[in-house]
Amino acid sequence: QVQLVESGVGLLQNGGSLKLSCAVSGRIFTHSAVAWFRQAPGNEREFVAALKWGGEVTNYSGTAKGRFTIARDNAQNMVFLQMNSLKPEDTAVYSCAASDWHDKYFYAQSGQYAYWGQGIQVTVSS
Repeated sequence: QVQLVESGVGLLQNGGSLKLSCAVSGRIFTHSAVAWFRQAPGNEREFVAALKWGGEVTNYSGTAKGRFTIARDNAQNMVFLQMNSLKPEDTAVYSCAASDWHDKYFYAQSGQYAYWGQGIQVTVSS
């Protein structure tokens, strides 16, 4: 079992920056994946970024690439999502997720992830 708890300030203005944190506890392995997904009202859950817990592998959606950065601190068991140049369309509930295995082909599919945090609302005003 893996437990995930997200944190971060969730209300900001267009063009601002925000860093979300995900505290990871439980059975996490070097081959595990930790990812961020988001879901806006009326939309399906959308992949944002992922990383391999024990290696230098990161993945980004087209929307996130160049604006967002996913990083980890293994010593503190934390995963971060640094988001820059935020837009109103980035408004969503952001969730941290973990999988026992980082799949290089299917890392963007939510079905790959068995463990989820409670989610945190991020609102970007125009």
